[in-house]
Amino acid sequence: MTLGVVRPAMGHSVSALSRLSRLASLDKLAEAALIEAMSRPQHFRPRRDLMVEGRDIASPHLILSGWAARVRILLDGRRQFLNFLLPGDVVGLYHHQRPLAPTSIITLTEVTTCTPPAWGTNPSLDEAYGVAHALDEAFLLAQIARLGRMNAMERIGDLMLELQERLTMSDLTHGPSFELPITQETLADALGLTAVHVNRMLQAARRAGDLIWSSRSITIPDPKMLARKVGRVPIRVSGS
Repeated sequence: MTLGVVRPAMGHSVSALSRLSRLASLDKLAEAALIEAMSRPQHFRPRRDLMVEGRDIASPHLILSGWAARVRILLDGRRQFLNFLLPGDVVGLYHHQRPLAPTSIITLTEVTTCTPPAWGTNPSLDEAYGVAHALDEAFLLAQIARLGRMNAMERIGDLMLELQERLTMSDLTHGPSFELPITQETLADALGLTAVHVNRMLQAARRAGDLIWSSRSITIPDPKMLARKVGRVPIRVSGS
């Protein structure tokens, strides 16, 4: 897809359009439908609900900018982040009537979304949605494996590699680096660890030359070497 068709005023929407165009070959009608949808953005401040577990999904969201997350909050306030949602991700787009949110989705940063074109609008867009859904399932399964069988260092390395792969699809990486606008406490809640343990592991990863956490960004000097260490195989589905 040629992104030159995107109007300059769209700005942050380019990342989402880049990702969807990599999931399927979008034709001009699909591009036009997406651009039209993106011209009606919705803006959310950090720590706002996009969806609430068990409630009706009023409208699906295509994330245009910012970070959100699926989260399960226990009775005593403990949180488990199930996966992160990044620009180009589509959430809440189901086929059945009156779908309910399977988990809550909260914004971690300022987030801009739009209501994506509906299923059936365009065959190439439906293909992108189908691949996006398959990837979303794969990321959730990867999270189960991280929490169930990996040690702390493997969990951190595997997640950082996944985020790098996903952000690359949205043209949001800068060489070996990418922005990571979350706290170590949030990372701990995603990986089933304590914030203190995460901090220790990040320091150890820096000493080993595997990861460099700097303010709001992360650098992976040698992704292939890190992937070998943690045993990661990049997630691939047909069409991606």
